[in-house]
Amino acid sequence: MSEREVWDVVVVGAGPAGASAARVAAGEGCRVLLLERAAVPRYKTCGGGLIGCAQAFLPAELAVEVRDEIDAVTFGLRGRRVRTLGSAGHVRCKMVFRDELDAALTELAAKAGATVRDRTAVAGVEDGDGVVTVRTAAGELVHARALVGADGSASRIGRHVGVRCEQVDLALEVEVPVDSAAAARWRGRMLMEWGPLPGSFGWVFPKGDVCTAGVVAAKGQGDATKAYLRDFLGRHGLGHLTPLHDTGHLTRCRRPGSPLARNRALVAGDAAGLCDPWSREGISFALRSGTWAGKAAAELARAEDEPGLRSARESYAAVVDSTLGTEMRASRRVMNVFTRRPGLFHAALTGVPPVWRGVDSYLSGRTTIPELLGTPAARVALKAVDFLL
Repeated sequence: MSEREVWDVVVVGAGPAGASAARVAAGEGCRVLLLERAAVPRYKTCGGGLIGCAQAFLPAELAVEVRDEIDAVTFGLRGRRVRTLGSAGHVRCKMVFRDELDAALTELAAKAGATVRDRTAVAGVEDGDGVVTVRTAAGELVHARALVGADGSASRIGRHVGVRCEQVDLALEVEVPVDSAAAARWRGRMLMEWGPLPGSFGWVFPKGDVCTAGVVAAKGQGDATKAYLRDFLGRHGLGHLTPLHDTGHLTRCRRPGSPLARNRALVAGDAAGLCDPWSREGISFALRSGTWAGKAAAELARAEDEPGLRSARESYAAVVDSTLGTEMRASRRVMNVFTRRPGLFHAALTGVPPVWRGVDSYLSGRTTIPELLGTPAARVALKAVDFLL
């Protein structure tokens, strides 16, 4: 590739956000280059659960194997007060492997016309006159009229844009093979168990003959989080199994008002700190922001002057803040209650039927957290909880 070649759009990162952005920008008629540092398909630490609003943003032609669909959720409080609740949602939470999901999304980006180059790490980014330039780890300079950073929570593009985060958590996860009896026991049922550390919880997601299990807690408690994972796995009969994967990663939630764009660069997904503060769910945030970033990047690539660039940046920021930002602000209220009063949170979720129906409706994509918190009953309950806190 000549250093003088200028792409319309370069996307860094081939996860759900990056692959979606590349597919949409290519569909807008742009010459798109999608860069991924690892070989595709690549393993990614992630529960791999697709809630309803994530499913709504998946391309209709996506070919990815669904390993299980969730009919019930088991809730527990540090191994006690366990209760299983059935889902009445028309859309079930679907379980997939992230490497398969990401590879399928990347394939659709290529089919839309994007050029995909894996095994290409980005080492830096610079603004130029009418272009933005990324430097690969091999020293190659790649020029574009628009750049989308979707390179994860440790994003180089995010640092360039100036993304700031107010919540950083450590997630530890294993994927373990299970025998036929254990697979049958978990089939159609996922576990959410509130943990011993403030704001922590553990999960088990069934995927046929494999279970994805892990815990998440605030960063800075590494040894305690590791001990929590060992205890959690042992309690649920998974601790003696040899993991297929044993990994960890950081999840980050952006600070309100933190930038999403700079000059000709945008960020989406984890790179933008777009993640649910309570559940740490990020796939739906990645799919939605990536879709919008692809459209905004096409507008940036076509812009001939600063007003055009500013309009594209502002439109992208506005749609992200009015949807994902609103959801994150509502989820922070949930996280505040959960962190300070997990027992009260658990009692309401498992003992007050309207609360579970609301959560079930959220999981199936029929409603959002802001809509749930906006009901008269929820407003009264939140005022009472705020008083208790």
